[in-house]
Amino acid sequence: MSIPTYDKLFNPLLAAIRTLGGSASVREQERVVADILKLSEKEINEIHTGNRTKLSYRLAWARNYLKRYGLLDNSKRGVWSLTPSGTKTERVDENEVRRHVVALDRVASGDDVIEELEKEESWEDDLLNVVKSISPAAFERLCQRVLRESGFIQVEVTGRSGDGGIDGKGVVRVGGLLSFHVLFQAKRYKGSVSPTIVRDFRGALVGRADKGLIITTGTFTRDARIEAQRDGATPIDLIDGEDLAQKLKELAIGVEVKEKIVEEVIIDKKFFEQL
Repeated sequence: MSIPTYDKLFNPLLAAIRTLGGSASVREQERVVADILKLSEKEINEIHTGNRTKLSYRLAWARNYLKRYGLLDNSKRGVWSLTPSGTKTERVDENEVRRHVVALDRVASGDDVIEELEKEESWEDDLLNVVKSISPAAFERLCQRVLRESGFIQVEVTGRSGDGGIDGKGVVRVGGLLSFHVLFQAKRYKGSVSPTIVRDFRGALVGRADKGLIITTGTFTRDARIEAQRDGATPIDLIDGEDLAQKLKELAIGVEVKEKIVEEVIIDKKFFEQL
């Protein structure tokens, strides 16, 4: 089957969040909705535009409609949850939800909602296009900066060829008491990272680190995400292009956010050119 339209995702999305305990991150929603709909790997990774998949794009619209219908709410940390009305609602009438939102648009400007969603997608794509244009060495330095700003210490870029894809290492401290050694791989990709890459990277980690981290400008296939957290194997955390864009924004690395009625994100292209 192909990816359903946004309105056909209303009920699978509600079911997914209910399955996840009444709240869920966007990533968790996408995973469970894909399972509910029995989507293939190819369908899950089908690109809508830029770095965003059709599933991700249409679920964003579904969330927006269900929020305006009063069934969903979201926190500043990007966690979506069922409202009291949403908890009591097993299924919705897709046409009724659409009619309700259209009626709201007659009172408030629906164009503002559309513009907000499209702008959110636009700045992420613009930022990732800039990051993809820099050299591999510059991207490794960018990843090093992200880790340092995120609290890692002793972050080094190694970038040695024939080292199992290891581009650098660092140490993360928890509570000022425990330290974990992390090896990372920086992949300036346009496509999807496969489970083979994850397995090969894990092979290089054995006996050398407590955890692994792969940072990419692209995406990870579902099988790659499953492989990264396989039981009994060294765990590997994954940061895809969407996560990276949000992290650069959060840490204000090469990105400036001007607070207006509608948030405006400005990309500092000179920063990336000078890496």
